[in-house]
Amino acid sequence: MTSNEPVDVLIVGAGPTGTTLAIDIVRRGHTVRIIDRAPGGFEGSRAKGIQPRSLEVFADLGVIDVIEAAGSTYPPMGIHLGPLTIPKRMVPVQDPSTDVPYPSTWLIAQHSTVAALHARLVTLGTTVEYRSELLGIDQNDESVTATIAGADGTTETRARFVVGADGGGSSVRKSQSIPFEGTTDDADRMIIFDAVTHGLRRDRWHIWPALGGTFTGACPLPNSEEFQWMIRIRDDDAADLADDALTDLIRTRTRTRTRNSRIQLGEIFWKSVFRPNIRLAQRYRDRRVFLAGDAAHVHTPAGAQGLNTGVQDAYNLGWKLSQVLTGAPASLLDTYEAERQPIAAHVLGLSTRNYEKLNKLDPSALKRDDDERQLGITYRGGPLAPVHAESTHTLRVGDRAPDSRLLRADGGGPMRLFELYAGPHFTLVGHGPTAAEHLGQIKWPNIGAQLRTVAINSAQAELDASTVVLADVAGDFATTYGITSDTMLLIRPDGYIGAIAHDELGVIFAAVSGLTPG
Repeated sequence: MTSNEPVDVLIVGAGPTGTTLAIDIVRRGHTVRIIDRAPGGFEGSRAKGIQPRSLEVFADLGVIDVIEAAGSTYPPMGIHLGPLTIPKRMVPVQDPSTDVPYPSTWLIAQHSTVAALHARLVTLGTTVEYRSELLGIDQNDESVTATIAGADGTTETRARFVVGADGGGSSVRKSQSIPFEGTTDDADRMIIFDAVTHGLRRDRWHIWPALGGTFTGACPLPNSEEFQWMIRIRDDDAADLADDALTDLIRTRTRTRTRNSRIQLGEIFWKSVFRPNIRLAQRYRDRRVFLAGDAAHVHTPAGAQGLNTGVQDAYNLGWKLSQVLTGAPASLLDTYEAERQPIAAHVLGLSTRNYEKLNKLDPSALKRDDDERQLGITYRGGPLAPVHAESTHTLRVGDRAPDSRLLRADGGGPMRLFELYAGPHFTLVGHGPTAAEHLGQIKWPNIGAQLRTVAINSAQAELDASTVVLADVAGDFATTYGITSDTMLLIRPDGYIGAIAHDELGVIFAAVSGLTPG
């Protein structure tokens, strides 16, 4: 694609958020240009925790096998207090269940996550354009014209939409004069770097606490000899990033200053000084320009929330952009900010509280639970999930649609619901014979995201040949979904429940009208 060829979506920023969005848009058949001013992919480990909900997203996008191979579950902590080492598990390791196939937070260096996403994008025929910097944006009612400085000079590209996924210093956000409200604490700093490290056990995440909330941590990075080092420093400490200075600082903090210290640093691959930013964009959209990821919200590192929240921004926005590009009501795009901004505000509060607890050496700062796993995120009460919508005994419109184990009615063996939800389509599930027969009464447009129909426990119902027929022999689906009678559920392309209907097809028709072309 030439630099000045019109595209459907221009994405600025090729980190996890921007690349997730690019994959989702391209697999829906649209043209994308993704640019990044950096000379190449990020080489560090910065955001190293992938939460269970993001793992589900990566499974849908076709990168889960690579992500799993490149990472591991988190090791337990070893908190060093003088001669004592206190064991503690911050991130619980859980077994997969019927409704949650990826229950544990996954430890993987950020550069490995980005590499997996970039490789997937290449298979879809699109590559990242590095050394390409956005200089300005001019938009009208029909399109956006972006001025870009690249290897071949300055060019202009026209796009239907532009998405800024270009980090906390977002040039896209600044170009639209969108306020980025919050604080930056310049006095609170943390040195972060990746280094080959000898003399430390790799089966634990080492922590050396100190008074005043300072601490030193070393987390082993999977499939390498590297550790990610995190050193929180005081106001009056110099942030010296020279290799010798970092070695000396570690020996001081870990109380191993002798020349023959058992902790030895080898090659240092990436290093940075982190200052906690706590900021939220006042709005996520200016007409045809959108913000996602760190361009819209920045967090403290506590709880591994930032990257994950950005990935899910992209997953929410991708299908909506695609639907509008193919003729769905433009108002669908208003729901992006309405759904995602409250989530970011909640995450900001969560990560900030955990980070502040570190100042007090509060042990609860090291506790991680379902809130961090992001499986409980819901859009209840939002524009696509009104509070008066129908519900089941366990779920409401706007909730994540859980996984479930079922059997193919044709004798084809077991199947998981997530196998059917995966892809750029909507899914309509009918449980019980009456609901199953109603599946064929839903008229779906032949443009935009298509509809897959699934009948569960449909008995002798007359079904369309394309409908997937399943049996809930063990009752997993009925239990997880809280269903006791004939029920229809519309599942959005991002895996959230778009409508629930027990005996009124009009509920489904009403939901479909706002989500599809025509």
